[in-house]
Amino acid sequence: MNMACIDRAWMMAHIPHQGDMCLLDHVESWDAQCMTAIATSHLDVDHPLRAHDRLGAANGIEYAAQAMAVHTALLATSQMGDTGPTERPKAGFLASVRNTNLHVARLDDLNEPMQVEVTLTHSEPNCILYAFTLRGQHTQTRLLDGRATVILDASLVEQKHSDNLKGNAS
Repeated sequence: MNMACIDRAWMMAHIPHQGDMCLLDHVESWDAQCMTAIATSHLDVDHPLRAHDRLGAANGIEYAAQAMAVHTALLATSQMGDTGPTERPKAGFLASVRNTNLHVARLDDLNEPMQVEVTLTHSEPNCILYAFTLRGQHTQTRLLDGRATVILDASLVEQKHSDNLKGNAS
């Protein structure tokens, strides 16, 4: 696994998430299929996703989605070479989340760093599938897990949909 230092500054230069909404601290390890990131922002009382004085476990899906974005950026920069500042990619969008299991009610009850693991299970030019697991870094307490589909460039999907409509109109 690649152990180069991938910190918050690198992430903010390579993914759309900025400021307090960049939830991950650093990448612990990664390769072409998997990535493990560490986060401590779930303990922040000013967390941007907190509601009613709590950070519900479903917010872990956002942590997983950001890890997927970072992994995709790592793959892209490793293929193109990361020789200087690159244009931040257009925001992808989470198309679906499936088989998600919330093993806890809250993330802010975890009094340790959170480990966010993503595994690439399928990839196409504008669509990727990932499995994800969030757990306590030291205790390995499972917080949530599931699968997600991410659309990388919505304009390609819109163009395909438009072409299909034109084909049906004939």
